[in-house]
Amino acid sequence: MDKEIIKYTEVNGITVFEDPSSSFPSHWHNAAEFMIILEDGCSFRIGDTVYSPEAGDIVLIWPRELHEILNIPDRGSMFIQFTSALIESNSDLASASRFLSRYHLISCREEPELNSKIKEHILSIKELYNNKWHFSETKCKLHVYNTLLLIGEHVMEEHRELIGSERFSDKSWDYIRAACNYINEHSTEDISQAQVAGTVGLSSYYFSKLFNEYMGVSFPEYLSGIRVRNVINLLLNEKLSITECAFMAGFQSTTRFNKAFREITGSTPREYRNLHAINV
Repeated sequence: MDKEIIKYTEVNGITVFEDPSSSFPSHWHNAAEFMIILEDGCSFRIGDTVYSPEAGDIVLIWPRELHEILNIPDRGSMFIQFTSALIESNSDLASASRFLSRYHLISCREEPELNSKIKEHILSIKELYNNKWHFSETKCKLHVYNTLLLIGEHVMEEHRELIGSERFSDKSWDYIRAACNYINEHSTEDISQAQVAGTVGLSSYYFSKLFNEYMGVSFPEYLSGIRVRNVINLLLNEKLSITECAFMAGFQSTTRFNKAFREITGSTPREYRNLHAINV
């Protein structure tokens, strides 16, 4: 299984493919990938499940999901990929991600209205991406957010009974949202799990357990992800050294920073900065 590094060369944080390869071995990437199926005969493995969607269906692959393209006929699909930051930097979406990531197929037969609305947004992204109009990045990301909102509202309604249960109660939901908001606001500071837990009114042990259940990652992993995104923005300013970027983003050691940056982006900070400079 390999990690694929997504390069956003046209629109920052978003890329579009109209004729993907007929097969691709098991891999994963930090981006989400939403695909419109154009021809019958497509087949994918996502996790341990094989999907054989019909023409008109939509396939959803979420950030860091192991997946494999088993077969795509010629011109059988088109898809968008977008940075996981659009999900992870939004506390509503981040706290709902464990429910969203269970949803992989939107059938044109079984869910025609939802399917049609999402398809419109994906095709609008494709048009904006290809024509490179003013504010294309902002417009594309608005369509991504509208797509995520449609899926989120649908999934939350479908899982209403589960979400209302003791394990995933509204109260627990509030704790996670409050924690995500606090972490995002204070990510550049030297914050700890115990500090965040105390801020939202939970013990460190229970908070750790609840956070892992909802977010699918540990508190340190989530915090590192936010800090790496902060660094990526700071790297655009070439007057700042890479070490300055790391400490300004909240990392307390260069060793931990370099390890986290490579794990999340697949490259060193210097390689990432040089790649960006070339693309610009």
